[in-house]
Amino acid sequence: MKNILILILTISSVALSAQELVHKSFKDTRVINSHSIETLKQGKLDMRIAHRFGDLAGSQGGWPTFYGLENAADVLIGFEYGVTDRLMVGLSRAKGASELRQNVHGLVKYRAMVQDINGNNPFSLTFSGTGSFTTMTASETPGRLSFFQKTSHRFSYHVQTIVGKKFSPRLSGQLAFGWTFRNLVTTEDKNDLINVASAWRIQVTKSMGFIIDAVLPISDLRTTENVYYMPLGFGLEWETGGGHVFQLNFTNAKGLVETDFIPYTRSNWLDGEYRMGFTISRLFTL
Repeated sequence: MKNILILILTISSVALSAQELVHKSFKDTRVINSHSIETLKQGKLDMRIAHRFGDLAGSQGGWPTFYGLENAADVLIGFEYGVTDRLMVGLSRAKGASELRQNVHGLVKYRAMVQDINGNNPFSLTFSGTGSFTTMTASETPGRLSFFQKTSHRFSYHVQTIVGKKFSPRLSGQLAFGWTFRNLVTTEDKNDLINVASAWRIQVTKSMGFIIDAVLPISDLRTTENVYYMPLGFGLEWETGGGHVFQLNFTNAKGLVETDFIPYTRSNWLDGEYRMGFTISRLFTL
């Protein structure tokens, strides 16, 4: 009987160990421009405030605009909620950085697989979907992006699959495959836009990490010759305790949501067309 009891306890211990999951590969549900593999815990409400300033350098930056701090490229205020530990939903309003302004964004994000310590699941897998709706007044000029002849022309969408891994206590990385669809585009553009993205996080101190992400739109139109550039960002984030994460970043992307910055980034790092931004995330338990 004693041996049977020991065997049962051993098997139970191994089973529990096999289910030990890797947590906080990234500290936030976002990296800079991109979503991370992370989702909110059940019952957690995340109030998010994000801001992108104007060009720090270049012809539109420098001292006349106080290095972009006197201009606002985009501003977002939103709330996101953890329905379960793996499923979260969100709703936000953003100023918008392209021709499409006064945007309302809905979000659904599901973490299908979580990396575990023993390697049974060697990586995490997350799916996310965003729907955007512009509430701006329609333009009366045919050919413009804001010339909405139908209500459906106001909608755009972005879905993606994110694969991520925590390689060590200090290093996490992820790769994402996305599809952006806009119901209304200019005559020389296409509604579909495939894109790939990568993001990395390096833990610098106990509370601070260095983050970087890049998103590559795959399109014959979106080339440097046509004055389109890959959204690229660098930043630092601090976990201040009490459910508060603060991020300071620098990026050439003006928009804050995929349906904005992926199709419409026309700012070049090499021309000084990058800007400072910040994100404040505050968690509440409901």
